[in-house]
Formats: sequence, structure tokens, C-alpha cells
Amino acid sequence: MQGYPDEGGADDAPLSVDGEDRRASAAKPLRALSAVASDPDHSRRINGAVDPYVRDGALYSNPAASSHPQAKHNGKRGAQARPGAGNGNGNGVEANSGGAGAAERDSGAAREFQSSRPDGVYGALDLGTNNCRLLLARPSRRGFRVIDAFSRIIRLGEGMAQTGQLSEPAMTRTLEALKVCAAKLGRANVRRSRLVATEACRIAKNGDEFLQRVRDKVGLEIEILTPELEARLAVSGCAALIDASCDYVLVFDIGGGSSELILLDLTRRGRQRDRRFAGRLDAQNCMVAWTSLPVGVVTLAERFGGRNVTPDAFEAMVAEAGRFLVNFEQKHNVAARLAGRRVHMLGTSGTVTTVAGIQLGLPRYDRNRVDGCWLDVSDVREVTADLLGRSYEQRVAEPCIGRDRADLVLAGCAILEAILRMWPCERLRVADRGLREGILTTLMVEDGVLAPLRRRRRPI
Repeated sequence: MQGYPDEGGADDAPLSVDGEDRRASAAKPLRALSAVASDPDHSRRINGAVDPYVRDGALYSNPAASSHPQAKHNGKRGAQARPGAGNGNGNGVEANSGGAGAAERDSGAAREFQSSRPDGVYGALDLGTNNCRLLLARPSRRGFRVIDAFSRIIRLGEGMAQTGQLSEPAMTRTLEALKVCAAKLGRANVRRSRLVATEACRIAKNGDEFLQRVRDKVGLEIEILTPELEARLAVSGCAALIDASCDYVLVFDIGGGSSELILLDLTRRGRQRDRRFAGRLDAQNCMVAWTSLPVGVVTLAERFGGRNVTPDAFEAMVAEAGRFLVNFEQKHNVAARLAGRRVHMLGTSGTVTTVAGIQLGLPRYDRNRVDGCWLDVSDVREVTADLLGRSYEQRVAEPCIGRDRADLVLAGCAILEAILRMWPCERLRVADRGLREGILTTLMVEDGVLAPLRRRRRPI
């Protein structure tokens, strides 16, 4: 569903290059809380040069798609969805327009583009409980340019709640997806990469054995990420969407096997309070509390059922998720910190992007409309109630859900509802970005090829 090139969705986020959302819909001010209880894969070529897509701290372009038919240009630097770009369900889709001859031309164009840039390609792979995602990018003056991406639902953690182990069918599915990732990494001549696995491999009895199998059969060296580092990288990846005028931001990532919560105290920035976060690593310095909850959409749906969800079953899921939130609240006294302060939530997960797509009434998932948008909590709950009233097949027919997610979406909504009940707020921001972007930013900063954005001078 989520849309970089080859991820089955569009990617033309209407944000400025410095990370500020200039849309009218984002102009509503946040009120203090009284109490708290287009597919850039379709790059244009002009006189043989790639016309990149410029966005919030990143330039997006896929020179390997140059053989696709020319899209009608609407006067904006963006893209329209190309035929065959995917069905919006999150499965990886290879660019295949034009047959073998076109593929050779595309590969040649990609190699020519890559060899013309001395700064090299960086890669980030996120092997999660539900998804396998890869992102390849080049550093640029204002961030990085995504040149290729891949996403496939593999359900690596399927059945693990009962057995404690990764099943053979799940490992086989995952190996097939990783072979695609390995091929993309090889073709891109990657300078540096970081390949990570999260909750499923962290807790599975045979997690290390499976990653050894990946090394032997696919040639990829994948590390198991600690929960704390996963949280830090996720914060870095979506830092550009933080409203720096707030006092606190509660970031959450609802995953397949676990869910991360991170509380950011922006008052710690001192004199930099008026400066926006634009992918800077200093967002991590604002982390004052974090946790990794052992509950995700896959584990919750397997326990309570995901296809035929009654209101009682939904409330049971909310209660189960809420049980894990209590410890975080008691340990860090989050409600008292947020009371009366300027606060917003920032969600980086398939659950919130799905809810946003449905709330916006999109005919197919469009990252252009979703990433960076603001949602009123009342609208979030309306979408949840609507989904709860639909049958499984009706959820399958929803273009922003699809068959791969129809049995998981209500479990995600239950975790989201538990968060909103524990720490009520008025609005949340949606991020179709996170761990992979955080990895890329970190690698580029470490290598000194990604310079921090300079503060703009205000006119006198």
C-alpha cells in the first residue's frame, strides 16, 4: 500500500523541500490540551537529463523508469501514476513496461545515472513481522533522492504467537522477497547499507537460525535491531513532520509484532525551539521516554480474530492493547506532562496511513495525499466505526486496504484507539515514512554526505 516506486502507490508528497507543510488543510493551529486522561517512479527526461521530484528534505527520482509513456504535465513538479504501478495493496511491483528491450534500456539509463554521481547509493532494508521493505537513495543538497524501492507483505510472524517460532511457509515467502531486495542492491552498486530485522526475528526461537539461512541462500547480512534503536531511527525518519511549535509530541509506530511509543519533549531544544525538524538527527535528543510494546496487528488479529470482528471483539482488542500502555503511563507520568501543553501525535504505520486514505476518500492509496496530512481524532474514530460495520469482503474491496490487510486493519485501529483513550488529543499527523528513512539519514550523516539544512534568514 505505501508508495515509493515499486511499492504500489504514489509518492508526491505536497510538502516543501524544508519539510514544512504549506497546504491550507495543515494551517489549523493546535489548541492546548486542558487535560489528558503519484508515483515518482515515472521520471521525465529532458534532453537526456533526469527531472527529479523535489520534496521535503528529499529528491525522488527513478531513472530506470524513463521508458514509460510521458504523463501529462500539470505544471507541478510531481508525477502521475503509471500503468501497472501496483494495486495499492503494498505488494512490490517491478517496472515492466516495454518488455525485455525496455528493461535493458532502463538498466543502462540507471547505470549511466549512477556512474555520473560520485556520492553513491545508500540502502535501507526493514524486515518486519508483516512487511519486507527496501529503500535505495542518493544523498543530495537538500536531503536524499530515492531511486528505487520495494515492499511486500510477507507475514514473517504468522502463527508465531502459538509456536514461538517462524514457520516454514513464512520463511519461504520472506526468502523470495529478500531475493528481490538482494538483486536491487546488487544492481544499484550500493556504497553503504544497513539491513535490519525487528520484532519477529527478535523474539522467535529460530530467529538467528533464519537469518543465517538468509546469509547462506541470499547473501544478505541482516542484523536484529534493538527496540531502543528501532525507536530512535523511526523518530529520525519522520522528524520533518514534527510541529516544532509544540511542547510535546507522542510518536507511535504500530507494527506487525510490536508497537513503539516515543515521547518527545521539544522544550529541551532551548533556543532552537522555533526551528523546524527537517530530518535532523537532533530529534533523538528530545526523546524523554520510549517503550516497545509486545503487541502488533498480526499478534492481536491472530488472538482475537481479524476477519469477522464484532464490537465486543474490538473492545477486547482495545483492552488488551491498553493493558500494555498502563506500564508506560505509570513509569513516565505521561498524562501529567501533556496536560495543558501544546501536543500532537505523530503516527508512522500502515494503520494510520490506511485510516487517512479512507478518511480522504481516495480511489487508490496515494502518498501524495497521505504523508504529512493532519487528522482530527473525531474523524479517525468515524473511520474506525465505519470499518467495524463492514464485512471482511467489504474491507477487501476498500482500495486503501486490499486483501492483504483486510484481516489486520481493525487490530491496528484497536491499538490506535487504546493510545487515544490513554492520552486524549485533538489531532494527529500521519507519516508514510519511518525506519528506512531514519536509517538512510543516519548513514549519510555519519559519512558526512548529508549536511544539515541551514536556517533561512528572515527578511528585515
